[in-house]
Amino acid sequence: MASTPPTPPSGDATGYAVEAVIFDLDDTLLDHRGSSTAALSRWLPTLGSVADDRAVAAWFDAEERHFPRWSAGDITSAEQRRRRLRDVLPAVGLGVGGEAELDRLFDDYLAHYRESWTGFDDVRAAVDRLHGAGLRMAVLTNGLDAQQRAKVEALGIGDVVRPVVTAEELGVAKPDPAAYLAVCERLGVAPAAALHVGDRYDLDVTGARAAGLRAVHLDRRGLGPTDEPDRISSLDELRIPGPRPAPVPSGPP
Repeated sequence: MASTPPTPPSGDATGYAVEAVIFDLDDTLLDHRGSSTAALSRWLPTLGSVADDRAVAAWFDAEERHFPRWSAGDITSAEQRRRRLRDVLPAVGLGVGGEAELDRLFDDYLAHYRESWTGFDDVRAAVDRLHGAGLRMAVLTNGLDAQQRAKVEALGIGDVVRPVVTAEELGVAKPDPAAYLAVCERLGVAPAAALHVGDRYDLDVTGARAAGLRAVHLDRRGLGPTDEPDRISSLDELRIPGPRPAPVPSGPP
């Protein structure tokens, strides 16, 4: 577990310039959805099934249903993987075996997943631009430590985007404020001087803001909310805001 993180400054980010950018990883820097879909297209045929739209939808439905139970600490990583397969295999016309068989099957899927890891085209240019501007960068991800660090290295950005901080390492996950604050502590910046960027509005925007950080919603799939003012569809659009000015008093002096 990380040491006790700094208390965020009270109020908003008035007077704080952005000194660091904290990225989510999956579907922000690495195309997790595309990589998973490619992996399914290679893995399911080895089992005698096909990765059609129904199978892909079942996979992501199961991931969304069970993975948060692991990040919340309710079940083990192995168990969330088994539960996902128990949902998916019948949906694609396959039988469900015991725990050892499920573990073997998921390991087979993971091998295809690793081979399919693909970063988004806008990542390297954005990282280089931020690094050139003197900004510190980190990754905060609700994932497994070894896997998520390997992804950052596979993207070729581990030289400048560090640390990589995971829910497994911290023992807490987004949107727990302690997760965001732990990264700020490691970067040596006040929460109000950190900008969090990610694809999940609940985890990467509202959660980050509740912890005292600034946030930008990277809405690559156009899911909204469309009324979010700090919403972009590509990292090419990412702009670093300056210090927020103090509000102008109303009424007579």
